[in-house]
Amino acid sequence: MDDVMREAMRLLEEAQAGGAHEALDRAGSLLRRAGDRACLHFVRAVCHDVLGDPASAESALDDMLTAADAEGSPGWRACALGTRAGQRARLGETHAVDYDLDGVMRDLVEAERFAVTETEPVAAVHARVSIALALMELRLYELVGQHYEAAYEICSLDASQSGKRPMWLINLAELHLHWALELYQVGQAALAESHTAQAEEYATRAAAEVSGPAADVWRSYALLAAACAKADRHDPAAAALEIADHQARLQAYGMSALIVAFCQPFHAVALRRTGRPGEALRLIEHAVATLPGDAGVLITSATHHTHALLLAGRGSADAKAGLAYGATLAAALWQQRQRTLHSFTTMKSLDLLRRSHEQAARAADLDALTGIANRRAFDEAVRRTQDGDVAVLMIDTDKFKQINDTAGHDAGDAALRAIAAALTAHVRDEDLVARLGGDEFAVLLPGLDAATAYEMGRRMVDAVRALPDCPATLSVGVAGGPAVDLQQIVRRADAAMYRAKRRGGDDVEECESLAVRPTAA
Repeated sequence: MDDVMREAMRLLEEAQAGGAHEALDRAGSLLRRAGDRACLHFVRAVCHDVLGDPASAESALDDMLTAADAEGSPGWRACALGTRAGQRARLGETHAVDYDLDGVMRDLVEAERFAVTETEPVAAVHARVSIALALMELRLYELVGQHYEAAYEICSLDASQSGKRPMWLINLAELHLHWALELYQVGQAALAESHTAQAEEYATRAAAEVSGPAADVWRSYALLAAACAKADRHDPAAAALEIADHQARLQAYGMSALIVAFCQPFHAVALRRTGRPGEALRLIEHAVATLPGDAGVLITSATHHTHALLLAGRGSADAKAGLAYGATLAAALWQQRQRTLHSFTTMKSLDLLRRSHEQAARAADLDALTGIANRRAFDEAVRRTQDGDVAVLMIDTDKFKQINDTAGHDAGDAALRAIAAALTAHVRDEDLVARLGGDEFAVLLPGLDAATAYEMGRRMVDAVRALPDCPATLSVGVAGGPAVDLQQIVRRADAAMYRAKRRGGDDVEECESLAVRPTAA
């Protein structure tokens, strides 16, 4: 991790612990001094998001994608895609903004594909976490945990990031608390309690592991999650006290009310279970009245559901009717969530299948020994090439049998790989070098005339002659002309190659260009 990335990671933690304005200013200064860095644009995006400026956050993510591609970083690209997906999903839910759900899921599928290829630990961790956060926005709980666990393991293996590990444990605790809130609303209380039990385990571990300059903030947050997890199970009295205490601490640290809004239903439940229903009702009524506008469907519905439960417990007929209506809505939201989960997993499966087919197709067109195109790919390229001029080099290796007979087939294979590399080093991106079989090669050169192709063939002959520990040389035949006559051009180049070979090889023979066809009067 270089100094710029190290500072970017410090600024991320500062932004999330209440210092977003300062972190944004510092990231801008670093960008002016250090140049375009994906990690610094990520800091900008997070700061704008924390400060409630989604348009600026998305602009920063566009800059991040550009920088990640320039750096060749799959991890930072995955992080940008995952963050953008999460932001768009959140805006669509909390602000009723039209957004393309399929586009969000495509971003996440692509992000997952890039994330698993990243080897640089910092980028890999943030790629995983951004994907997890986006999946949480879609309430696809079943898919979230693996990404936080991967982030935790990467941090465990990288000493420079070990201080971040508790954050991913806190996120795992939050995952199970949110999951439990939705399960309660659809009447699955036993399953919900199994998730709060997991939340308590993760949160307790996180509180024990926190370190660094913001340790007090994250310890309070972890202990808040642990207290929420106790509210519906074994210790509601302690939960009621601890939730109030840690929520107050986090507010004093400057943490947004939105971030801790999930704790209010748990706090009310803890108060009710300790025989303080009036206090519980007052708390949840205040929570309903002060719910942030961007609290999201789950927190909003869970808060209202808890309010209705408390009112119904006092005999309110209206609250009982509201609970019945809420149960219908909760069931519809759960079904919608299930459909999204099915759509996303199907999209992932189709993407994997498509890539598998593409890999199989590429493998079918590649020579397994040398890694260049094979005869099938060459013949298909000849069939497809119809426009403009084209030149062809047909190549046979001289004295190749001598290598196999004297040094063995392993040496022969090594020579073929070296020859293939020498040929590909002298062609353009649009050219096709193929191994036709044995020690025969061909090169398809769209847009070139025979004279230019002859010079390319000459350079190839010189390059193979110069290969160390390789006595083989090349006989090269060259022909060119209109692409519509490509089959004939290949035959003429092949004939020219045999003439070069009969002269002793290590040479290039050019066939005359095909005659220009007369045009119709």
